[in-house]
Amino acid sequence: MTKATRQQVIISGVGGQGVLFVTRLLAEAAINKGLPVFTSETHGMAQRGGTVLSHLKVGAFASPLIRPLQADILVLLKAENLKQHSSFLKPGGWAVANGTGDLENESQTAVRTVDADTVAQDIENPKAVNLVVLGFALATAEKTAGYDKLFCSAEDIKDVLKNRFGKNQKMLSVSLRALEAGYKA
Repeated sequence: MTKATRQQVIISGVGGQGVLFVTRLLAEAAINKGLPVFTSETHGMAQRGGTVLSHLKVGAFASPLIRPLQADILVLLKAENLKQHSSFLKPGGWAVANGTGDLENESQTAVRTVDADTVAQDIENPKAVNLVVLGFALATAEKTAGYDKLFCSAEDIKDVLKNRFGKNQKMLSVSLRALEAGYKA
């Protein structure tokens, strides 16, 4: 994507799931590509288990918050948050969620799901649900006809992870494994 890229992404979950970590990875990927980026977090961050909502804007924007019906992409680390946050998704936008079965929001936009909890258990890293969902979102963006591409690729996120955890090979290895498992799911 070019510097004219404008993309708005909502990442939703609960405290302790790594919503802010996913947001930081995406923001760093945008920065590495030379794209302007805004992030903002709202709701319940002070309480583990409380709802966490993160706004990510890539491109030339004047403020960090995403208004209802403006998000291009909705990433849900907890499927139950769909009802609460689907109002952010614009017509024609798309969503991925940690869950099973088909989910539809009020605007009838289909939501692609991955059972990230099970995938994370299968790779013996139950705390990596966030990276599994991110990998799934990246694959969905690249492989699904009619879906807008994300401003970054799985390779861009791998580079960010390598930069963050380069000296901690164990953390890097488990993080890359989780991202890849979500990508392949």
